[in-house]
Amino acid sequence: MKPVSAAKSYDSVTLRQAALVAGFAYLLNPVSYAEFSIYPKLVAANNAAETVQNISAHPGLFAVAILCYIVSFIGDVIIAWALYVLLAPVNRALSLLTAWCQLVYAAGALCSVFSLLNVYHLLVTPYYLTLFGSGPLQAQVWFQLHSFHYEWSVSLIIFGVHRVLLGYLVYRSGYIPWILGIALFIAGVGWMIAGLGPYVLPNANLDFTFITAFGELLFTLWLWIRGWKVREPTVIS
Repeated sequence: MKPVSAAKSYDSVTLRQAALVAGFAYLLNPVSYAEFSIYPKLVAANNAAETVQNISAHPGLFAVAILCYIVSFIGDVIIAWALYVLLAPVNRALSLLTAWCQLVYAAGALCSVFSLLNVYHLLVTPYYLTLFGSGPLQAQVWFQLHSFHYEWSVSLIIFGVHRVLLGYLVYRSGYIPWILGIALFIAGVGWMIAGLGPYVLPNANLDFTFITAFGELLFTLWLWIRGWKVREPTVIS
């Protein structure tokens, strides 16, 4: 038997290439812009009438937010593939399971976007205001907006499982700093708590869970800065 490079073992895609693809996919992910910049400007807390007024006045901005979510969730598919290639040498079966968890998350998150598309359709079509009236239309919009986040929360539970598995693989890899594996594991637990929160603890303030996502930022920075220096491990044929 002789050693062969891992690059040849995984369809000629090197670990360096996979790391860079994942890093740039994270870099180009616009979900934070939609969630923390656009969405708060349009959706007023506990005020359906103001929310409808804001979105009706800025339908283009709301459409940009929808597009950002769609691009982000599709980008998760690319990231799932890149991370699978990056971590397959550690444990191919577990890396595949980790990728599938992210794909399931992405599919669920994409489905949740239909609620936002319903909101857009309701507010840019004047006939619905005539059909429902002001009050019922506001109720419909409010329901759809909350449905989006509740459905996305369910997907985040799967995303948390993905992060926990990813953290374990990173920790065991030997070519990625082990501390990043622990950080990703903690981030995964945080996402699972955040996803379960609306159902298990609807009145609890779980904002602290987003602090755990700091580990994801560290991992992303490592992919950008050090990913091109990943050494190809050898396997025995």
